[in-house]
Amino acid sequence: MSEFKSISELKKLLDAGCKIEKVEPPVYASDIEITIVTVSVKCPDRKVYTIKAYKEESNALREFIRKNKIE
Repeated sequence: MSEFKSISELKKLLDAGCKIEKVEPPVYASDIEITIVTVSVKCPDRKVYTIKAYKEESNALREFIRKNKIE
């Protein structure tokens, strides 16, 4: 199974030295059914990128952040 686009994009930004600025809803919040996740990532060049994930991808993205203790 291939990786979700949002996770690939986040990995690419993190490898470039960027840091997660905000995750909505918070990763360690309730595990109720989440249908959308928005991640704001700030890079050394001061640009802020927004990654959005929907449905199954949103759960996978939150789990990726949680497992890697990125936030």
